Amino acid sequence: MAISTSGNAANVLAAIDACKQLKITTIGLTGGEGGKMLGNVDYLLRVSATRNTARIQETHILIDHVICELVDAKLFPSQ
Repeated sequence: MAISTSGNAANVLAAIDACKQLKITTIGLTGGEGGKMLGNVDYLLRVSATRNTARIQETHILIDHVICELVDAKLFPSQ
């Protein structure tokens, strides 16, 4: 999972490239138009309703929590 508010963080883009070489599926979380991450990840979740960095990051936190909850439910269905 690659997270970059702008979608242009060099270290995040380098990690995406490394994942591609290892054939690891990538999920990107960005804001705005998606930056360089757009079209460079397998799945892109883009917070496009705002350009406010704090609101984008707050939404990313919510998305992360939902993903963790879904994984927990899948791995531990009785809890």
